[in-house]
Amino acid sequence: MVGTTRYPIRQPFAGGLEAVVWILVSRLRARGHEVTLFAGEGSDGLDEEFAKYTFPSPGWEPSGTAARDQSMPARSFMSDHHAYLRLLMAFAGPLGDRFDVIHNHSLHHLPVAMAPLLPIPMLTTLHTPPTPWLESAIQATPTSSRPPAPFAAVSAYIAREWRVLRSHSAASVVANGVDVSTWAAGPGGDVLTWSGRIVPEKAPHLAIQAARLAGMRLVIAGPMSDLPYFEQAVRPHLGRDVEYAGHLLVPELSSLVGSSAAVLVTPLWDEPYGLVVAEALASGTPVVAFARGGIPEVIADPSVGRLVRPGDVQAMADATSAVVGLDRVAVREYAERYLSVDRMVTAYERAYRRLASGSIAEADRTA
Repeated sequence: MVGTTRYPIRQPFAGGLEAVVWILVSRLRARGHEVTLFAGEGSDGLDEEFAKYTFPSPGWEPSGTAARDQSMPARSFMSDHHAYLRLLMAFAGPLGDRFDVIHNHSLHHLPVAMAPLLPIPMLTTLHTPPTPWLESAIQATPTSSRPPAPFAAVSAYIAREWRVLRSHSAASVVANGVDVSTWAAGPGGDVLTWSGRIVPEKAPHLAIQAARLAGMRLVIAGPMSDLPYFEQAVRPHLGRDVEYAGHLLVPELSSLVGSSAAVLVTPLWDEPYGLVVAEALASGTPVVAFARGGIPEVIADPSVGRLVRPGDVQAMADATSAVVGLDRVAVREYAERYLSVDRMVTAYERAYRRLASGSIAEADRTA
């Protein structure tokens, strides 16, 4: 299992990608699979045998001469490049007979570009809309010499966005899942909650506006991934009706969400899936969300929440009064039926078996 270089795979999670990789590794191991995680320094569940391939922090250090060269890109770019190149060269060499399947969750182009050269088949999960580097790698990857490396998308929306794959092999959809045993049904309450990375594109400032229009208190939780934005757009509004709870561990966040009347989700970008939506529904807490990206696939039934026009805080405030009266038991049952992590893990198990057996025909890859 190959993660990203930027954040360790551990609680409190930096984002949805890290949370999904963590639960996937944990559940696969619980089902009896031998899983080796290659991820950032400080991640949970790393194998000491492969410690030298851990993505280090702060990362690769060039020589003084190389650092002064006119071609030297950003240091973070080179650190990512070096970490993945070192690991992939090991897969091509000394580690080539150690694994049956590689599952790539990185957002980097090198794993995709080098997949046809490896002796181990690779599945890549697309966690984001297309990025130029990764799109270029897919277009440049030959498909004639061997069956193309398969892709899975975390939502039907993401699968549609990766149009470049139409000339290769279209991505199957393996929707993210939530651990319904960790995100237990909660009693509800009289406050609203917003959770996630505190960045402009997640727009908690719009949740503040909507909560005030609805006349309800709001609790915000998540990492300050963009401190200037937090200081400018969030901190000035903290007070009696808006609270910042911090970057919480999953049990603490689950308790907060489960004791809320509703969760507000306010993306100003097209969310690939919307894990915070699934987490809220697993807690029995209804959701009001901007209808962007993959979120409408998660809130596919009006009995669990409402979708409103992106950016319309008045519509969000109006919808809040409607969702707080929804049946929390029905909301929880919906999550158990359609959003469970077990569905995701089982789908990936099927994909791994097909890869390991050399059968990745398009007809077999629908999850």
